Amino acid sequence: MAAPIKAILFDFIGTCLDWHSSIVKALPSELSETEKSTFALEWRQAYFDYNTKRLAEGEPVEDFDDSQRWLLDAFLDRTSNLNFKKFFSTQVKEHLVSAWHHQDAWPDVAEALSKLKSRSKLEVYVHANGSTRLQLDLVKSAGLHYDMLFSSELLGLYKPAPESYRAAMKLLKLKPDECVMVAAHASDLRGAKAVGMKTVYVYRWTDDIREDQEVVKRENDAYLLDMRNLDGVIANLRGPAGDQ
Repeated sequence: MAAPIKAILFDFIGTCLDWHSSIVKALPSELSETEKSTFALEWRQAYFDYNTKRLAEGEPVEDFDDSQRWLLDAFLDRTSNLNFKKFFSTQVKEHLVSAWHHQDAWPDVAEALSKLKSRSKLEVYVHANGSTRLQLDLVKSAGLHYDMLFSSELLGLYKPAPESYRAAMKLLKLKPDECVMVAAHASDLRGAKAVGMKTVYVYRWTDDIREDQEVVKRENDAYLLDMRNLDGVIANLRGPAGDQ
């Protein structure tokens, strides 16, 4: 008999939070809406690439804000558009880094979390790369409630390293088959599946811009376009009618 599912671990930015709107809003007003959106998407992808490189090279976890400052400067240094660069004063750049700390939740998230906790009696956690201060600020700005926030800073490990998932489960005293990872990032779910967790992919247009979604659908236990029926999906993962 399969072990009962006891906990749902969520990726945070992108999966639960609409980071794109916050960053676009914080970008200089002189830029067009298309320029803002493209900039935001490329900056976000650069963060993923940066973390992947640091993980591959065995580098320690870096403060989220420090990473964003470095990536922002690197991006601006690479652009040859001087008219573009002139809008990014030191004050503007700090405002942009700060904007990552204030994001709204996607419309489907709060109710999904409530159903999982109240109806399904499951524990819900954030398990995401970033700093603890960042996560504390974000749960306040988004009005979301979790049982615990696990940041890469707190664990000392980046996802999708297998050790990151194992470290969180060790602290929770849970086994992999008692946990489900929910994310809008295929790499996060590949890491979770590698250690024996069940995985649910939630598609967000802002993330995984390089992934083949048909491949992602085949890789995971469930593939969703939003979280409105997440509790029902989890119940199906637990067995017929949620029985164990």
